[in-house]
Amino acid sequence: MIHGRRPLAGGGAGEADLVLAHGVGGAADQPIPAAWAVTGGAAALAITFVVLLLAWRSPRLADPGGRPVPRLDAVVGSAPYRVGVRLIGLAATAYVVAAALFGADLRVNPVFGVVYVLLWVGLVPASLLLGPVIRALSPVRTVHIVLSRLTGGDPSRGLLRLPDRVGYWPAALGLFAFVWLELVHPQQTFLDPVRIWFATYAAVLIIGAALFGDRWFARADPFEVYSTLVAHLSPWARDDDGALVLRNPLRNLPTIPIEPGLVGVVAVLLGSTAFDSFREAPMWRRVVQDLPSGATWVNTAVLAAFCVGVGVAYWIATVAVGPDEPWSRREVPSLLAHSVVPIILGYMVAHYASLLVEYGQQTVIYLSDPLVRGDDLLGTADLTVAYVLSANPSLLATLKVLAIVAGHVLGVLAAHDRSLALLPAERRVSGQVPLLVVMVAFTFGGLWLLFGI
Repeated sequence: MIHGRRPLAGGGAGEADLVLAHGVGGAADQPIPAAWAVTGGAAALAITFVVLLLAWRSPRLADPGGRPVPRLDAVVGSAPYRVGVRLIGLAATAYVVAAALFGADLRVNPVFGVVYVLLWVGLVPASLLLGPVIRALSPVRTVHIVLSRLTGGDPSRGLLRLPDRVGYWPAALGLFAFVWLELVHPQQTFLDPVRIWFATYAAVLIIGAALFGDRWFARADPFEVYSTLVAHLSPWARDDDGALVLRNPLRNLPTIPIEPGLVGVVAVLLGSTAFDSFREAPMWRRVVQDLPSGATWVNTAVLAAFCVGVGVAYWIATVAVGPDEPWSRREVPSLLAHSVVPIILGYMVAHYASLLVEYGQQTVIYLSDPLVRGDDLLGTADLTVAYVLSANPSLLATLKVLAIVAGHVLGVLAAHDRSLALLPAERRVSGQVPLLVVMVAFTFGGLWLLFGI
């Protein structure tokens, strides 16, 4: 994720020059044999499916339910609380923007850690614990609200109606653009590409919201859409009346709005994470090293192939399902897309846990000196990083396996429950087999990428 930076001014080397890897090294360094990890993960998934067939014979998650929490709702739903959260989001954004515009273009600039670690990876645990945090903190939403109020408009209304067929496709494109910047762009850890990307991001969202109202953010902001998907596995939700409720996360997950482009979003998230492991393989590094002038184009094509491949495999497996009335085959991929969200989370934990824990600490240290001139504005400049995961490879390897297997097990559970409602009684077993095969393949592929190459 954070790779290939030029040395610090003066050529000095030190802790700031260290590039933290996503894990604990290649397959040769792993304390768990690759064959054991892959075979055990696939077996766990198959056993889970058999147990569900025997013990889970009717849908149990269709009714979301939830226990109201009126006192907490009175706080988080109040205008002062919402305004305060938005001001925090604006202030934090302004702090990082100042670092991006006026700070030195060196590794110790906190912008790279904020963007690639605290934002991209950190939104996952934050959304799991607190709900859709990006929606609450989003500076572009706040700017849109302010501009609407100043012009006497309603933030929810735009000049045009956003067509239903657009769905989540803008967010899918935005997610692909971000992972391309992060994983493919040859200068992803230089300030200019990051500045250009986020300037474009802000312009597209603010102009789109002026045209289509604030619904545009919920369908086009890649970070908000990602955060909201993850938040459907949190215990916090809103009921049909808008009241805050405490809900079983497995009942919350199926409430993800089903719209066009949802499969595209999950395919980009899952495919790009798999590509991130693949591009670190020594074999692939040797290939791109022999293509110095065309490596970017080749990596772009392979990244796209990973995302499209995941989407096509999932689409074929779910279209093969013949649903009961009133659903049609073409609706099934979107109806089952929520089951991929736990798998995405498993991959994110497996790939980026050490990055978030360790480079996240380093980023907090760097944030004390946003302009890279020796300041200690936050009082964190003298702290040191605790390498709690990379110093314990057995713990990290076990965490990786458990994260991927747990994500797939929860995905199978979610898919099974929805399939019981979709499928006619005579096809409730056979109709689930194609998706199970694809999920086993995802498990095998994910663990092989982590441990086998």
